[in-house]
Amino acid sequence: MLSAPGEGERFVRDNRTVTIKVDLPELSVLEIEFDDTFEVPPHTHDDQIDGFYVITGDVEFVSGEEIVTGGPGTVFVAPRGARHGFRNAGSSRAKVLNFHVPDAGFAERIRSG
Repeated sequence: MLSAPGEGERFVRDNRTVTIKVDLPELSVLEIEFDDTFEVPPHTHDDQIDGFYVITGDVEFVSGEEIVTGGPGTVFVAPRGARHGFRNAGSSRAKVLNFHVPDAGFAERIRSG
């Protein structure tokens, strides 16, 4: 499977753009570009690993009770059951690749709004 630059299912929302690059039962890969008002509050997943690779910008991640910030090239992974969340830590848009292993219905949740 190949997902070239610019390819994928693109969903433009108020403060973010989400592009589904890969949608397999075992793995979903999404490109998320978001502004400084976007935040995913701390939560857990019992059915998947949630991973991130920062492409541009600075992203603040919640890891359990800790807050860590990473710039381009940073990898953050939340194992199953781990409390995590993220937000843009800068004033310009940030972009991450977001991986879910397995997908566990995540790509479909993006499609449904």
